[in-house]
Amino acid sequence: MAEQKIILSETKDGILYLTISREPKLNALNFNTLEELKNIFNEVNDNKSIRGVIITGAGEKAFVAGADINEISELNELNARKFAEFGQEVFEIVESCHKPVIAVVNGYALGGGCELAIACHMRIATTNAKFGQPEVNLGIIPGYGGTQRLTHLIGRTKATEILMTGDMLDVNEAQALGLLNHIEPNKEAAIAKAEEILKKIMSKAPLSIGMIVDCVNAVYASDENGYQIEANSFARCVKSEDYREGTKAFLEKRKPNFKGE
Repeated sequence: MAEQKIILSETKDGILYLTISREPKLNALNFNTLEELKNIFNEVNDNKSIRGVIITGAGEKAFVAGADINEISELNELNARKFAEFGQEVFEIVESCHKPVIAVVNGYALGGGCELAIACHMRIATTNAKFGQPEVNLGIIPGYGGTQRLTHLIGRTKATEILMTGDMLDVNEAQALGLLNHIEPNKEAAIAKAEEILKKIMSKAPLSIGMIVDCVNAVYASDENGYQIEANSFARCVKSEDYREGTKAFLEKRKPNFKGE
């Protein structure tokens, strides 16, 4: 995968490393960044050599410190709706990716940055990380799905408080609320932890991993019957060559060799 203009990318041992690189702007999301994310993740889904994704921000100060205020300040009602809908579309692609996506949150994850982090399947934070949705301070609200995902993740009462006050959470508060999988002392250790988790997942059947994404996401989709999706996904897995390999390997007391077929 070619290196992007704003999002730096590197693939190593089946893991795609993405770094949002607008460090002077604290990696704030602008339209071009979102467009690159969309293009990257559309490619990830079709690229069998990529088995997992790690997203982080350049430098030590911020994962993503929000959306680009220069772009937000020029919005009107018509293009604001399109602005929000495009961000929601991109983050839904991230959330629905059939490869595990881990956000390594270094420093500030605010506004659109917090929304990106909670669209990922898992989050590992450094001890200096801060989470928040401070949009009310600008006279707006989250527009990239933050009101929905944050409420799903931590519950209505606490999400309402965070969204209305614009207060930031430190890593201990974020973990206590269920936002984080792990806390690590620094970015290097956080990336190493993400790699450890991804390598374990990559030893499993790729089709099964993708089906888990669909089933977990169905829990939060009001128009989906999650139990039916689970049953359908189970049946699809049983149809696969990986199912035959997995059960055969178990009976033969050996490690399975999954091929994603």
